Amino acid sequence: MTQPDSLEADLVEAYEAGKLKSVASKAELSRLRAAARATAIKDRRVNIRLSAGDLQDIQVKALAEGMPYQTLIASILHKYVTGRLEERKSGGSAPAPKAKTPTGRSSRSDA
Repeated sequence: MTQPDSLEADLVEAYEAGKLKSVASKAELSRLRAAARATAIKDRRVNIRLSAGDLQDIQVKALAEGMPYQTLIASILHKYVTGRLEERKSGGSAPAPKAKTPTGRSSRSDA
């Protein structure tokens, strides 16, 4: 594990000395805790086939992000199904409008 830089060391010192305080409201903290719990629950396993090249590219990107490649895949899938993953359009045009599915999630009509 790498040593913390001076900013990180200062933050740790301030935290341990009790000099930092939360700026989040109790309601916001409660909402964030519930979201974290819901995100952390992984109770299903899936098996998928990928091309060797795609898997290698995913592993390289995951290494650059500092996370396991399975976590990166799960994160990408989660962002997609919650409507937070946007397709990049060439030419700088705006993304296509999203439609709501019966579950209330955003969905692209061309997906």
